Amino acid sequence: MFRHILQVSRRQISGSVHRQLLNKVPEKQRLFQEVNGMPVHLKGGVSDAVLYRATMGLTVMGTACVIYQLVKAAVPQKKN
Repeated sequence: MFRHILQVSRRQISGSVHRQLLNKVPEKQRLFQEVNGMPVHLKGGVSDAVLYRATMGLTVMGTACVIYQLVKAAVPQKKN
């Protein structure tokens, strides 16, 4: 019985499809090391620019919310 389990597990492992992955590292190295006056965080294209702007927007909004809450906590509330 134990031998049967080993055969089944070997069959599944050896029967898997082996994919040949393309090495994209040299292409990315060439892209990011290129001297073109662009900051490295924007060299990836449109997706990098969108991600950068979204991150900056969320950071500014978060900072504004924190400052608002600090001011709100520092100013005493009026009692009715």
